[in-house]
Amino acid sequence: MTITQPDLSVFETVESEVRSYCRGWPTVFDRAQGAHMYDEDGHTYLDFFAGAGSLNYGHNNPVLKRALLDYLERDGVTHGLDMSTTAKRAFLETFQRTILAPRGLDHKVMFPGPTGTNAVEAALKLARKVKGRESIVSFTNAFHGMSLGSLAVTGNAFKRAGAGIPLVHGTPMPFDDYLDGTTADFVWFERLLEDQGSGLNKPAAVIVETVQGEGGINVARADWLRALQDLCKRHDMLLIVDDIQMGCGRTGPFFSFEDAGIKPDIITLSKSIGGYGLPMALTLFKPELDIWAPGEHNGTFRGNNPAFVTATAAIETYWNDAQMEKQTLARGEQVEQALRAIAEEHSEAVAGYRGRGLAWGLEFHDKDRAGQICKRAFELGLLLEDCGPQSETVKLLPSLTITPEELDEGLRTLARAVRETA
Repeated sequence: MTITQPDLSVFETVESEVRSYCRGWPTVFDRAQGAHMYDEDGHTYLDFFAGAGSLNYGHNNPVLKRALLDYLERDGVTHGLDMSTTAKRAFLETFQRTILAPRGLDHKVMFPGPTGTNAVEAALKLARKVKGRESIVSFTNAFHGMSLGSLAVTGNAFKRAGAGIPLVHGTPMPFDDYLDGTTADFVWFERLLEDQGSGLNKPAAVIVETVQGEGGINVARADWLRALQDLCKRHDMLLIVDDIQMGCGRTGPFFSFEDAGIKPDIITLSKSIGGYGLPMALTLFKPELDIWAPGEHNGTFRGNNPAFVTATAAIETYWNDAQMEKQTLARGEQVEQALRAIAEEHSEAVAGYRGRGLAWGLEFHDKDRAGQICKRAFELGLLLEDCGPQSETVKLLPSLTITPEELDEGLRTLARAVRETA
């Protein structure tokens, strides 16, 4: 692909240096549809990024777009704080009937604000309020958001450094297989909990991702998650599952923890819960935990009614049966086969590959290689990002609605980018 130099002057002179994704993809995007994005010069890019997991149903999904346009054209309420609206009622009824009830979940639904970190902040605040304790346990290589409470339970040193103040009341523990199987699961954690001389303040809760996205696509085993739930119950700690990136079908089932057979006390959702890429977040919790006073946690944009509309349409379209889950798992097998072939072809360079559903990572021994591959992939018309504590892993997050042909095209491009950066 020949890419002419785009006019980036206004971004470089007016926008803050904090901008990041645009540096890896130096073009000006103009429109998007399905699994593709198009820049202002007409170049086409196959999207294996999907808005960092916010576009599970693709760009400008026609069913969701129609529902949104119909709502806007009839002057439906756009901004509603936490007022009762027809759009919110339709979402709550659909979410309860189609998602929660069939999974045996009676969790209350809270709208904490429109982003994932808002959902995490609400979860942490509620856990501390319920238990009357300050400490929260998180895991190595975790990522839970960029606000201060979320950063305190995030592992990445670069992101934590941006806080500018001490990040307190968070204690990290080893994630599944962090010690390469040399230590039994939770032996250190449980010893600290039981030892009066350990110095560990008794935690209010434990927060975990079943698949760590930003941390490098680290997949927790089902039995590890079940053991964690059991540990929390035995030591009177709440279990929070952060399903912001891996929920809404990303790993196959709607919730990423379903295969493990656990029922978290608190669940956070954002990114693709809105369906169309519109900002929306949920904090779900068991009814007995709902001890909030009215307005004790709020946010001006917690009532994003257009997002309620597209969220409802997404659930009604894709989650009334098991077809989406089956399709995602089938696409995941397609990705796994391709990554296995790449790993075999480049056995000296590839440190491993792993994933679930349509969340996969390809890790390299050379910590700079993943970034080089993502850059070359962009030149070839494929959008990828890297992840992991040293950005050593290429992350694949295509939309769940991608076709087998589009997925195969992107995987071939990835294989080519790996070869051409050797």
